[in-house]
Amino acid sequence: MSDVALDLAGVSFSYGRRKVLLDVTFALAPGEFCVLLGINGAGKTTLFSLITRLFVCKGGGIHIYGHNLRHRSLEALAKLGVVFQQPTLDLDLTLLQNLRYHCALQGLDPGSMQQPIEQALIDIGLEDRAGDKVRQLSGGQRRRVELARALLHRPRLLLADEPTVGLDIHSRQAILQQVRERCRRDGVGVLWATHLVDEVEPGDRLVVLHEGEVLTRGSAAQVMEETGTRSVRDAFNHLTRSGAS
Repeated sequence: MSDVALDLAGVSFSYGRRKVLLDVTFALAPGEFCVLLGINGAGKTTLFSLITRLFVCKGGGIHIYGHNLRHRSLEALAKLGVVFQQPTLDLDLTLLQNLRYHCALQGLDPGSMQQPIEQALIDIGLEDRAGDKVRQLSGGQRRRVELARALLHRPRLLLADEPTVGLDIHSRQAILQQVRERCRRDGVGVLWATHLVDEVEPGDRLVVLHEGEVLTRGSAAQVMEETGTRSVRDAFNHLTRSGAS
């Protein structure tokens, strides 16, 4: 087992002649919470599409726990849990049915997963809503179900693409707390893509992506020190204005 959860080396991608990602390189360790920070259009979703094999990476290399995504995709993707930017729950199924369906897609016996499913609902505080249809939930509650679903098969790496967009501050904080706890408790590596600077904590690993390029990487505290700023917001503004690397 590799001691690197995610390793991106020289990843580049274009839509026709338009370059979207340029030599993206960084690594993520198990149990590390890494924020991929960038404005809309920075290339975050495209990068996630490459890591999840929705798009084929032809420039550079992607490894998940040592498995080359191009040559050993099944082994690599088996380590992965994903929360996409667009909601993917079936609104006309209940919470329980959505989670059972996910287990079936992952090749897991839904019967043997009953206890983990029940525990997942307890963890997100929705055990009393198990029989409700998803459309009856608030936006924040739906996102919590999506996170629980993504972690049900016990992945070693979680990708979350703008998972809190459109949610109120309390819902965002609750979701972040839940994911950070799983990261600490279970050693899950997390790549959290967002444009919201207030979701970054000083101890987080931070990768700033701007116009398809990585401007800096390191702990948030290190990035603030290197840019001579007192907040992540100021550091981000400094980097994206100056284009410093």
